[in-house]
Amino acid sequence: QNLLDRPRNRPVRTALGVAWLSFYVVSLIGAANDIIAVRFHVSVESVTWAVRIGLFVVPVAAYALTKRLALGLQRSDRDKVLHGRETGIITRMPNGEFVEVHEPLSQEQLHVLTQHEQYKPIGPGVGDATEDLKIAFRLARRLRSWFSESLYGEGAQIAKPTVQEYQVLHKEPTEDHA
Repeated sequence: QNLLDRPRNRPVRTALGVAWLSFYVVSLIGAANDIIAVRFHVSVESVTWAVRIGLFVVPVAAYALTKRLALGLQRSDRDKVLHGRETGIITRMPNGEFVEVHEPLSQEQLHVLTQHEQYKPIGPGVGDATEDLKIAFRLARRLRSWFSESLYGEGAQIAKPTVQEYQVLHKEPTEDHA
């Protein structure tokens, strides 16, 4: 049993980790600004200003880039599951079109690409509360729903292919023998 997730299957969590690491690296550069200034023959003030700006810009850019990369890898995994592995064999169709032959993946490869759990975001929900706590509970539920949507919502993951999508593309026979 696999206990760990592939980083591409958790794009937001991976992007948050990369953003934190980039913040840490920029902070380390800021701690050594005098050495960097002497080594590269620039002023200490310019290194300090670069670090000040970098502390805000670099983590955001790293987050966006990492999330896009992870979603792109998820998209390529989905295409690989649905269409199979490229064989490198090019055939010409009767209408003159050239297509590359794809080979279906083995069951082990399909399992690796589709075994991860895809969670659904939590809705805002409803609940009973006293008048004093009603506003606080409503705000907490809204905040929880927003966090859940950003972690597991539509833009945070690529949906795994369903069995029906796979069967339609591979034209597997159904179990009906009647």
